Amino acid sequence: MPQVPRSPVSTPEWRAWLVWSVGVAAYVLAITNRTSLGAVGVEAADRFQADASTLALFAVVQLAVYGGMQIPIGVLLDRYGSRPIMTVGMLLMAAGQLTMALSPSVGIAIVARVLLGAGDAAIFPAVLRLVATWFPAQRGPIMVQFTGIVGQAGQLIALVPLAALLHATTWTITFGSIAGLGVLFAILVFLIIRNHPPERDADVTVNTDTGVIRVVTSAIDTGVGIRAAWAHPGTRLAFWSHFTTPFAGTAFVLLWGMPFLTAAQGLDTAHAAGIISVYVVAGMVLGPVIGDLSRRLPNYRSLALVLPAVGVQMVAWIVVLALPGPAPLWLLYLLAIALATGGPASMIAFDHARTHNPSHRLSTATGVTNAGGFIAALIAIFLIGLALDLQGAGTPETYSLDAFRIAFLMPIPLWILGVVFILIERKRTRIRIGLDPERRR
Repeated sequence: MPQVPRSPVSTPEWRAWLVWSVGVAAYVLAITNRTSLGAVGVEAADRFQADASTLALFAVVQLAVYGGMQIPIGVLLDRYGSRPIMTVGMLLMAAGQLTMALSPSVGIAIVARVLLGAGDAAIFPAVLRLVATWFPAQRGPIMVQFTGIVGQAGQLIALVPLAALLHATTWTITFGSIAGLGVLFAILVFLIIRNHPPERDADVTVNTDTGVIRVVTSAIDTGVGIRAAWAHPGTRLAFWSHFTTPFAGTAFVLLWGMPFLTAAQGLDTAHAAGIISVYVVAGMVLGPVIGDLSRRLPNYRSLALVLPAVGVQMVAWIVVLALPGPAPLWLLYLLAIALATGGPASMIAFDHARTHNPSHRLSTATGVTNAGGFIAALIAIFLIGLALDLQGAGTPETYSLDAFRIAFLMPIPLWILGVVFILIERKRTRIRIGLDPERRR
């Protein structure tokens, strides 16, 4: 699609902020939907009489659908714009939560998670597109960062109000209420959001020179572009950076954190929710800091930011597991902060993708990169659940610290694998762009 010149900003600024506010509020609800099962994992296991592997399957299916929809969503955004795609996404999430509310069996609950993952996949890239079309180009990177930070508040909503509502009412009322909010936001999105300001008669693509992730693409880009993007070592560096940094925090918050903190560490629900809340808040605080350092250290992002973030997570994780008994509360808070470095560090992967790919295939490279973290997360979630089952600790009644201590070893090989490939692809990338001499054969 040809680039449409950006006309002088004649749209009242309040209208741009109104469109963004509705979009980011929808994103907050999407994050709440995404993490809703993690906040009530023990209750979900009881409701469906599910063992640990089955409970993990809920999250794995959701993540697989989310990751698989990234490039198709880019094509649909390019053709139809943000408004209809976000509306459909909100309705899909509402349908998923209503199905979960009424689900009598594991099979139906898995269908609910499929709907939820498909709807969730549409929201963040659509909000990025709104940022690019409604705000001046120079403000784009700040607004994208701000969007991500505000969106993480959805995890806090899932942790506290959602869990409290479930304990005060019933499963059906709780998830039915979230479904109702999804319908409400679908209506708000349809009524308020517009694809572009009225002074433009067409949508625009994201200007990659500003640092905003280009989430729109052409049909040709999705075909040939995947192979072309993967052929560049910078894209592979981006993939492995995203694979390695956020998956442990995702697995912890999305499913296994609450059972580990309550059933294995012996904390009450309030303290466990407090630890996961610290994870969310720490990620929001660290985001701008790591983002600014990434901008200042473009040639040392991997060594100065990505690998230290992985190292901090591994050390904190292993120390907690190595203790002979339950960890002290302060150490669990430190674990949450350490895991929180993974989310902001994972955004560096998109800096790699943007730096090493031309604009016509940047969306494809972004999709490939984004898949890395979700692949690692679903592998970790499933392997932890499988390890619990193999030890005979597959239900809340049989969860134990010793069982979790073994099961939580599963992320360590994924970290090691990711670090090895980060080092390999970093070297290849530096050779490709002329920063290091080519190795002699």
